[in-house]
Amino acid sequence: MRRSIVIIAALLAGFAAQAQTTPEEFKARYDKHIRAVGACGVGIETIIDRWEEAFPDDPQVYEARSSFYLSKSASHSIITRDTKRYLGKEAVLSLKDSTGTDVYYFEDTVCEDSLFALSQTAIDKAIGLEPNELEHRINKISALLLYEKESPDMTTQELLKLIDYQKSSSPEWTYRGLAVDEDTFKQSMQEYCYQLFQNATPGNYEAFKTVSEAMLKLYPKDSNCMNNLGSYWMVYRKNNKKALSWYKKALKVNPKDYSAAKNCVILARKEKNLRLEKKYLPSLIESTPSESERIACQVRLENLEKKKK
Repeated sequence: MRRSIVIIAALLAGFAAQAQTTPEEFKARYDKHIRAVGACGVGIETIIDRWEEAFPDDPQVYEARSSFYLSKSASHSIITRDTKRYLGKEAVLSLKDSTGTDVYYFEDTVCEDSLFALSQTAIDKAIGLEPNELEHRINKISALLLYEKESPDMTTQELLKLIDYQKSSSPEWTYRGLAVDEDTFKQSMQEYCYQLFQNATPGNYEAFKTVSEAMLKLYPKDSNCMNNLGSYWMVYRKNNKKALSWYKKALKVNPKDYSAAKNCVILARKEKNLRLEKKYLPSLIESTPSESERIACQVRLENLEKKKK
């Protein structure tokens, strides 16, 4: 009888402790556990289930569930390609095949479809509960980019939706609960543009262009977006004339735009156009953050001036 009373008392104490548990305590317990066993290790799902049962309106529980399913869905393998870079990464190994052709080996991550879908459903719940929290948006788009790889169609649509949301609602963004300004949103979008460009596949280049154009419509004086479009035409389409027109627009908006000035000089040198190079070297000299580059450009400009004489 006494033992039964002790067991009941212990259960009641456990229920009382559970009733007093806060979302922050669940989050701390979850963070501690994943440090020990990883994002989808033993016991993680149980913590998330209890957390959601106690606090179904806590966005962080759905962040945790999304991370759980994403990690569980991922498998890693080695793939081969005939190029030195794949999705912006260097090969981990290169060998020659029987014909003497170089074969490049890359680490690759593949996500199982059904588990990835559960991860996206969970992060969508977090976004629904906290639409102005950038971390939820970033995690969703980053997962899509990992999943889609060479053809980022869903990634592009999600980025465009986010741009439309910024345009229609002008939200007061937060990141991990802290207020951030609109520049943080713009920087986040630019980082995705950079990743799409670095991935360097036809699908990624077109997504890079689409997102950059949408951002430019929202921010018509943003020289970063103009530079993006210049790089699309120079690197992917090999159309130096169109590329130069975009870099010139960027310099008109911001005469000290380093990327635009640098790319104008690169284009001039590619075409061996000394007149064009001399025209944009002063902009590069003025905008470069590197003292050594400034000195080198100054010497180059002086040499071009001497040739004229």
